[in-house]
Amino acid sequence: MSGFDSNPFADPQPNPFADPAVTRVTSQTDKNRSGLDDYNPFTSQSHGINPPSQVGISPPHYQPEVVKPEPPNQSAVMQPVIEPPPAYSPSSAPTINTQELQRRQEELEKKAAELQAKEEALSNTPYNARANNWPPLPEKFCVGPCFYQDISVDIPLEFQKLVKSIYYVWMFYSCVLFLNMLGALALLVEYGKGSTFGFSLLAFTLFTPLSFLCWFRPLYKAFRSDSSFNFMVFFFVFFFQLVLAILYSVGIPNTGACGFVNGIATLQTRPISISNYAVGGIVLIIGFLWGLVALLTGFMLMKVHNIYRNTGASFAKAQQEFAQGVLRNEHVQTAAVGAAQTAVNQSYGGGGRY
Repeated sequence: MSGFDSNPFADPQPNPFADPAVTRVTSQTDKNRSGLDDYNPFTSQSHGINPPSQVGISPPHYQPEVVKPEPPNQSAVMQPVIEPPPAYSPSSAPTINTQELQRRQEELEKKAAELQAKEEALSNTPYNARANNWPPLPEKFCVGPCFYQDISVDIPLEFQKLVKSIYYVWMFYSCVLFLNMLGALALLVEYGKGSTFGFSLLAFTLFTPLSFLCWFRPLYKAFRSDSSFNFMVFFFVFFFQLVLAILYSVGIPNTGACGFVNGIATLQTRPISISNYAVGGIVLIIGFLWGLVALLTGFMLMKVHNIYRNTGASFAKAQQEFAQGVLRNEHVQTAAVGAAQTAVNQSYGGGGRY
């Protein structure tokens, strides 16, 4: 029983933490922990921490950290990308030889001489003095020019091409009138159609100058002085010019027109001979030319009308210009003064009777 009387818990037992090796380690750990607890990073002195020199490490050189200010927030701006110009290559450059340069230099000198001559002529000419230069007749001719005409001087630059085109239309119309007279002469010689030749001769004699006076000159004056009245005259006469060209293209017999009807009738004349085909072919060609005149006339009429609508002209303005022109006319003024004097004399004479 003596073995059971002893208390196992009362007997002294060896303490494992009392081992010298464990005690040394725990004591070192406690020292390190106490040094970390007392460390203040914001002070230059260390509390409870062994300097690094004790453990064989040289202390580092501590420098205060400089806090840089952040730039203000700015919106992103797209910077333009500038591309460098293409490299110059002598092969792509236009090559101009010496002859071309000399030719251009001669043209410039010629134009400069012409401009200088015009300036001298204008400087030597009295102010607002314009000598008649149309029609271009010789100086020793019995009849002199009747009009002054210079499209490059009188007409604005934007309308010069149109006025020149209509002038060429008038020249073509005059040539067709002359050819029409020759075709009618062939009909007279071959078939004895005297009425056709007579009317064609009358048309050539009258319509050539009247067309210039009645529709080209009004158009020239209209563009020169922006006259609504002259525009109206041009439209009125030029429209009848279009109708006449269509009738002459048709070629109604005994009207002085060499058109398609007269040409077909000539080809069908019996007996059929070479002269029939020759005269008939000439008449048909003249009829085709009359059709071309009609087409050109209609095209120019529409083109001038479009320009007229854009200029702000009107029929009322044309009436006003006509009234002013009539009142400024010397003959009208003289007649008006004479009529007024006559009326005043009659009134005074009638009052004397009473």
